[in-house]
Amino acid sequence: MAYEALKQTVWQANQDIVEAGLVEMTWGNASAVDRDAGVMAIKPSGVDYDTLAPDDVPVLSLETGERVEGQLKPSSDTPTHRHLYRQFTGVGGVVHTHSHYAVAWAQAGRAVPCLGTTHADHFYGPLPVTRAMRQEEIQSDYEKNTGAVIVERFREQDLDPLAIPGVLVNGHGPFAWGADLDAAVENAIVLESVARKALDTYRIHSDAGPLDRALLDKHYLRKHGADAYYGQE
Repeated sequence: MAYEALKQTVWQANQDIVEAGLVEMTWGNASAVDRDAGVMAIKPSGVDYDTLAPDDVPVLSLETGERVEGQLKPSSDTPTHRHLYRQFTGVGGVVHTHSHYAVAWAQAGRAVPCLGTTHADHFYGPLPVTRAMRQEEIQSDYEKNTGAVIVERFREQDLDPLAIPGVLVNGHGPFAWGADLDAAVENAIVLESVARKALDTYRIHSDAGPLDRALLDKHYLRKHGADAYYGQE
């Protein structure tokens, strides 16, 4: 069975995150899920973006993780993506990068606070950071456990993964997602942008406080709420 449209979508997203400046070397990957077909597709491991072709994109069973199409090994981060798809059922695409400013916050173990309306337009509150992974989590099923600590953070704080479609993995870097892969790419771009803006805000004013709740609500809900009015019909 061919999955040409899915592979094309994933190939394009991987080109898009390079063009957006989110990726150095081969440090990043994008994936998408087809829930009706029970499969996901993801960038192959270690393949240069400039030589990557749609037919190189492997397709895997969402249930078992086994490869069902393609000759190349999937990204080493596949178990993380797969765990997110299985636990966050509204997610259709996932992007992982090592973008500069998001990684800096992750290495500091700090959540990115919502300081302004640019952040509030996309993320309904601070960008959370996971706890540090334990030794046993690192040594066994590391990539799956990376997904597990992300899910743990959202469930502990009762966060909606579609209202806050991104996270910082402590000491590692950002993951972003969305209802589809186009939204996941956009959220990855915005995540890096607000991480940079927050850092520069603190450089100007180290005691800057979070955005007023009324302004957070206004900016997020006018784009994403039940009565959203931003954009065209």
